[in-house]
Amino acid sequence: MNQSYLERRLTLNTPVQKNDQLTVYIEDLTHDGAGVAKVDGYPLFIAGGLPNETVEVHVLKTLKNYGFAKLKNIVEPSPFRVEAPCPVFYECGGCQLQHMTYEGQLAWKESMVRNVMKRIGKIDAPVLPVKGMDKPWEYRNKSQIPFDLENGQVIAGFYQSKSHRIADTNTCLIQTDEADRLLRAVKENALKLDLIPYNEETKKGQLRHLVVRKGRATGEIMVVLVTKHAKLSKQDAIIQFIREVEPNVKSIVHNVNNRNTNVIFGNETNVIWGKAVIEDLIGDVRFEISARSFYQVNPEQTEVLYKQALEHAQLTGDETVIDAYCGIGTISLFLAQKAKQVLGVEIVPQAIEDAKRNAELNGFTNTYFEAGPAEEVIPKWYKEGKQADILVVDPPRKGCDEALLTTIIEQRPKRVVYVSCNPATLARDLRILEDGGYKTQEIQPVDMFPQSTHVECCALLELQL
Repeated sequence: MNQSYLERRLTLNTPVQKNDQLTVYIEDLTHDGAGVAKVDGYPLFIAGGLPNETVEVHVLKTLKNYGFAKLKNIVEPSPFRVEAPCPVFYECGGCQLQHMTYEGQLAWKESMVRNVMKRIGKIDAPVLPVKGMDKPWEYRNKSQIPFDLENGQVIAGFYQSKSHRIADTNTCLIQTDEADRLLRAVKENALKLDLIPYNEETKKGQLRHLVVRKGRATGEIMVVLVTKHAKLSKQDAIIQFIREVEPNVKSIVHNVNNRNTNVIFGNETNVIWGKAVIEDLIGDVRFEISARSFYQVNPEQTEVLYKQALEHAQLTGDETVIDAYCGIGTISLFLAQKAKQVLGVEIVPQAIEDAKRNAELNGFTNTYFEAGPAEEVIPKWYKEGKQADILVVDPPRKGCDEALLTTIIEQRPKRVVYVSCNPATLARDLRILEDGGYKTQEIQPVDMFPQSTHVECCALLELQL
């Protein structure tokens, strides 16, 4: 006779066991889009589930503090559930929320930011409704498409969730039409052009990635071929082919990556046709974008985000602004339109050179950029008399360096504008800044990545005197 559910619980001292068939209620989503249900407080992560759904699941794996289950049947669906329009949505790891209405996505992101602020940072500042897009599709201006050879057939698309297996596709609903056309064309003609796809396991083959960048405002296209070897045996034919497929191509670049790595780009980059850069505009500010430049992938929402940062900065034209983590100067130049002076610091020297070039391109004379760690450069500036009225930070997902937070607290600019791509590290850093004498006034989420679980935030902090 099979043991009852209760008997197994008492025997094994755990509420859930592998192969259990359960009916559960999904309360929330994880950062990677899995539904979260709790059985007597024990979390189960359920791929494909949505908050406020009752579902039947099959338990796949249990660990000490959480488990994983497979969605078998939806008993009561979420009011926000829809059929995902992408045919490889459940294979591909690029999107996590296509099965949720956009209204539902925005509501969940607002709730998630608010909960993270309270749970991690004990922050009680208002979290405003998320600023979303009118058309939350085809927004990515940069596509990085891996290739492989499977049973003699060229496959291309995007990596499956938590793996390096490619979900083969001919179309991506969040990238541009130009990227889709080039994906299909290169996929169909790769073997004819001697672009044999590279295989990570055998280390054989040539073509690793196709990278397509587009200037939203200018329409200019850059195509980057990332290959294992430095020589393209049919380079002239490849150039002609790409130009015929996409007439708006202004730059064709060859990047060589012969290392055994998952990193996309190698160190050698050569322009094989056209310009070394393409141009785009965010608002009225023009930027040059090279093959390896960091540039926000959603320019439409980037403008929304930067306008929010500008609003939070409350510039009158008399202020000195320091932009830590300034990158190629995107936020710096946006702020320079209203500030007396903007000083940008970034640890990557090439990014600083790009920032200087972009400032010159736009005719800004009130900017200064310097390479180095922000926590070292900013105190040096203060000793030189370059003190900030407003300090802006836009760090990577790991958040601000602890030494930089200490520097901010010590230097005491009257306002801090914190732009973040990770609500969890934002909450952590806001707590540190609040403990150091600042008060968070408001947090404005901006949906830079529709159909995914990611959300950007712009937080305003003011010094408490």
